Amino acid sequence: MPLTERPSMLPATFRPMTMASGIRCNAARGQDRVALICGGRSLTFGQLVDRIERVSALGLGLGLRAGDRAAIVAGNCLEYLEIVDGLADAGIAVATPNPRQTPEELGFILQDCGARVIFVGVESEALVRAADASAVERIIVIGAEYEALLQDARPCSLPEVAEWSAFAIPYTSGTTGKPRGVVLPHRSRVMLGFSMASEFGCYGPDDRFLAVTPMFHGAGYANVHTSVFFGGTCEILERFEPELCLRRLSEGGATGTFVVPTIFHAIFGLEKPVLDRYRSHSLRALMSNAAPLPQKTKEVIVDYFGEGLLHEMYGSTEAGTVCSLRPRDQLIKKQCVGHACMMNQVKLLDDAGQPVKQGEVGELFSTGPNLFLGYWNKPEATAAAMRDGWFSAGDLAWQDADGCYYIVDRKKDMYISGGVNVYPREIEELLFRLPGVREAAVIGTADDYWGEVGKAFLVLEPGAALSAEAVIEVCKEKLAGYKVPRHVAFIEALPRNPAGKVLKTELRARG
Repeated sequence: MPLTERPSMLPATFRPMTMASGIRCNAARGQDRVALICGGRSLTFGQLVDRIERVSALGLGLGLRAGDRAAIVAGNCLEYLEIVDGLADAGIAVATPNPRQTPEELGFILQDCGARVIFVGVESEALVRAADASAVERIIVIGAEYEALLQDARPCSLPEVAEWSAFAIPYTSGTTGKPRGVVLPHRSRVMLGFSMASEFGCYGPDDRFLAVTPMFHGAGYANVHTSVFFGGTCEILERFEPELCLRRLSEGGATGTFVVPTIFHAIFGLEKPVLDRYRSHSLRALMSNAAPLPQKTKEVIVDYFGEGLLHEMYGSTEAGTVCSLRPRDQLIKKQCVGHACMMNQVKLLDDAGQPVKQGEVGELFSTGPNLFLGYWNKPEATAAAMRDGWFSAGDLAWQDADGCYYIVDRKKDMYISGGVNVYPREIEELLFRLPGVREAAVIGTADDYWGEVGKAFLVLEPGAALSAEAVIEVCKEKLAGYKVPRHVAFIEALPRNPAGKVLKTELRARG
């Protein structure tokens, strides 16, 4: 059955869950309540719903139809959510590529998804026009041109949109090859919002969320949307600046925020007087995702922001938030991502597809209503990531007696030294604790005798001094011999994608 086809046996009372449906409900509760704030501007719930409906009409007026694709290439802005939700309400899925790409990279994505119309931020207009995208019929610059078109658009009757149809197509970062379009249905992101609201409790009508991560990233958009879907107010930072972020957390009344580990590292790199100045806050939930939080960093976070706030989530764009480690366990269960979140099921399988025993390492698979529809036009890649309706991002984990899951490492990052599996994350946790180490990453490199041996890449704090010999000696004291890195390299910064994940493919290319 095509994903947009309506089943014939739906009950008369059925109402589809679309991304804009919750926002409309909240507008009915109070048109004048503030929904979004960004760059000194704001939108009430009434204004936001009106603009979403005008975007729907604009898309149809431009000749787009249900099943077509559009794209938005922009940084964080007030218009981002209304464009994605408004077009999706008309059945038009929106690709959300990173605006900090080369024209060649962006051109690939636009060609791949077949976007006919592109909405672009002023700062990205030159990039979009330089990209090779033959399917594009219209480029609309967010600003005066966009506002004029929006004012001329009049809300109209919309095609029926099934909750299992695509609302957005974010693209993977391409850490292992060409980026892939992740087709997300309305239903999966609405259910993700319910899971987040249940787990973190900071998106309600009395809450104020501070959004600091890019909205083109799946989690960045999800947090903004979940806030307004459940009636809260969301303040969006146009760009991340460590001191500005800390000041808004201290002075803006935020009850929740989501950050990635690199943001924490940047914040705690500020001078002590600045950190002391902004210690006060109103947070009830502080969430982190996208890359593992080193245990050392967790201790610093809890010491600064206080206990009972930090949640570390595990998930992916394809599967949403799969697991969450609650605040009470942050300093107790190390390298742990907690229990499966609401409506998610998790299992660990060996290479033969059989469940592993408790305490044994297996590949983590999850299933539930948060799952994506598949990779855009890549059925082989979709099939490779799935096993009987369960999705794997390629992570290895084990489960303890309490039912909590511990991520050991990425399956592709594991290496074999002398016939023994080595998981770099365990070594990286030790390296993070060495005095003067800011960042650490370990990869496997070819070795004539052992097959593979470890190589550590370290980024030091300014003024810190550390030798390769000293690093190896500490590892010898704390680790089994086969885990000790044989090589150590000091570099200025680890290569990362926009979500903060270390690009180990680039480290491997350095040899």
